[in-house]
Amino acid sequence: MAAEQRGAWFGFGFCGFGQELGSGLGRQVHSPEPLRAGVDICHVSASWSYTSFVTHGGRVELSGSASGAAGGCRDAWASEGLLVVLSAQPGPGQGSGALLQAWAPDSAMRGEPLWAKNVLMQPASEDEPGGEALAGTLPLLPCAHAYVGPRPPFYRPLAPELRARRLELGAEHALLLGAEGQVFSWGGGRHGQLGHGTLVSEREPRLLEALQGLPMAEVAAGGWHSVCVSETGDIYIWGWNESGQLALPTRSLAEDGKIVTGEATGLNERGSEVKRTVGSEDGAPAPFIAVQPFPALLDLPLGSDAVKASCGSRHTAVVTRTGELYTWGWGKYGQLGHKDTTSLDQPCRVEYFVDKQLHVKAVTCGPWNTYVYAVEKGNS
Repeated sequence: MAAEQRGAWFGFGFCGFGQELGSGLGRQVHSPEPLRAGVDICHVSASWSYTSFVTHGGRVELSGSASGAAGGCRDAWASEGLLVVLSAQPGPGQGSGALLQAWAPDSAMRGEPLWAKNVLMQPASEDEPGGEALAGTLPLLPCAHAYVGPRPPFYRPLAPELRARRLELGAEHALLLGAEGQVFSWGGGRHGQLGHGTLVSEREPRLLEALQGLPMAEVAAGGWHSVCVSETGDIYIWGWNESGQLALPTRSLAEDGKIVTGEATGLNERGSEVKRTVGSEDGAPAPFIAVQPFPALLDLPLGSDAVKASCGSRHTAVVTRTGELYTWGWGKYGQLGHKDTTSLDQPCRVEYFVDKQLHVKAVTCGPWNTYVYAVEKGNS
């Protein structure tokens, strides 16, 4: 049987530091463009000012404000203060495992790392859509009993009862997907990003009770918002909605260009913080949602089922079961991929991949940009 043809990675959005985003011309890319090494890339992790790429051959390369490359890499995770690299080979004195290293991004991975640790390995899951393009577990460690944080202490153990499948770190909060599909959240909660119905922080992982009994397949953490995708393809979203990143009505878009003469705040029947702007054109109060502290069910156009999700600082991207990409939220740098810099408070399909007959398999958002893995429809 012939081997399946590899797809390619595409990028769009902010590239003011020279991040690899297709042509690299200018400070922003408004529509998806193929990455120059897109066919060889198996994993992408994007921070604000630089991006790390891991190739099928095990090489990690940095693009943007940080530069450098190294071989023998299994996975890499980029943040502004830390670059974490998981080497395929264990450190000295360890027969079976891998070496985890934390580097300052501007070090070019030369000299001594900030921190290094031998970690145990476990077999990679083979049941995720996208196959090898989705390989990689960081910041969750392969042993699934600990994770890497962007600030010391870098190694952070999880409670033994937390059997983790996936971990996502937002600007101030963390989401953990358990082995049975349950979701835990902790960290900062002032924007409702924890989903517990309050705006307070949680020091330890807390079960998201609103989603109990609904097994989740995906979690994604943005700047101050969160997304889950259920095993049946439903999307649940909560947190801050300042730029429409929850696909709920927001004043920053609805009231663009209008004079606001006053406002009142309260909670609606769904537990959302609702503000009503007085003085709209028709004289009636205009509702909008600034914070959604409970998970809200989101329907995609045409009843599409979701399989993957990722969050930027203030934008959201979802891949459907049929291989389409929907984006919404903050679009100032073209990170929504709709050929402009418009922000949206409702899901909008990225037509580029439809027009090119490409089946989207994976999406990874940086704070202000987006990377997408897609294959030709005949090879999906």
